[in-house]
Amino acid sequence: MFIKRFIPLLHDFISKFSLFLHRNNDYLMIGQFLVNGVITGIIYSLLAIGFALVYNTTRIFHIAAAGIYVFAAYMFWLMSSTVDLPVVVAFVVAIVLTMALSLLTEKVVYRPLKNRSASMNVMMIASIGMMTIIINVIAMFFGNETKVIENKILMPLHWGNIIITQPQMYEALVGGLIILGFVILLLSTRWGLKLRALSADETLFDTLGFDTTMTRTNVFLVSGAFIAIASCLTVYDVGLDPNMGMSVMINAMVAMIIGGVGKFNTCIIGGILLGVLQSLTVYAFASNWQNAVTFLVLLIFLFLRPQGIAGYKQRTV
Repeated sequence: MFIKRFIPLLHDFISKFSLFLHRNNDYLMIGQFLVNGVITGIIYSLLAIGFALVYNTTRIFHIAAAGIYVFAAYMFWLMSSTVDLPVVVAFVVAIVLTMALSLLTEKVVYRPLKNRSASMNVMMIASIGMMTIIINVIAMFFGNETKVIENKILMPLHWGNIIITQPQMYEALVGGLIILGFVILLLSTRWGLKLRALSADETLFDTLGFDTTMTRTNVFLVSGAFIAIASCLTVYDVGLDPNMGMSVMINAMVAMIIGGVGKFNTCIIGGILLGVLQSLTVYAFASNWQNAVTFLVLLIFLFLRPQGIAGYKQRTV
């Protein structure tokens, strides 16, 4: 009699305990995906800042940034794998070369068009042309196959049940410190004040006697640095190919829009939110749903809050 009662109770206990373990594993899995999402969001934030620096100050939809992103990746690979420089030195050299290409884009493409009073649509088409040239030249010299920076196994960090790889640690630490430094410079230095002033009104900025040309030069240099840092950190983790630029830059543009157009530090909010959202989408559905969810969120913001989470409504004259 006792056995007949005990067996159903034991079966019920085992079923509930199994359900608890299953739910607990779900929580652990969500934690892993949240960490991955935050790290991805840091990369998106770096890219969004690089894009917003140009867009907010010049109103140029800087699509050439996708080509600059690819250029930075291949310079990093070239310096570390072919020239055989240490990874840190190759990282720095790639950033400097990318800053030079970003400035060259301003001097050779955007500046002559601005002097001719070209429209923003013409600027955007020229930017697309610059991106196409960069990517095709890279593919012509380096080929279309995927390349990696290092072919060795790196020991991951175990934080409880959450695993963080060494490249992810570099992305989180270096990217986080760069973002923190940028926010401090933006809010507490004269350079940051000039940057915000140029973003608010270029005509008034020029009328008050500030050097618009020099400020734009600094903008493109810093933009190139942010794009290069994001590119090098990413390809050290996942590898590189000539066609990787446009997809990540689309995510950066979306991060800028949902964070708030017109400001620079709001890109951080948009980038991390987008990274977490995409990671949770992979957890709940599959990786091929990422782009669909990304553009769905973009459409929602464009319809309901076009100024973004922390942006402001801009006047139309």
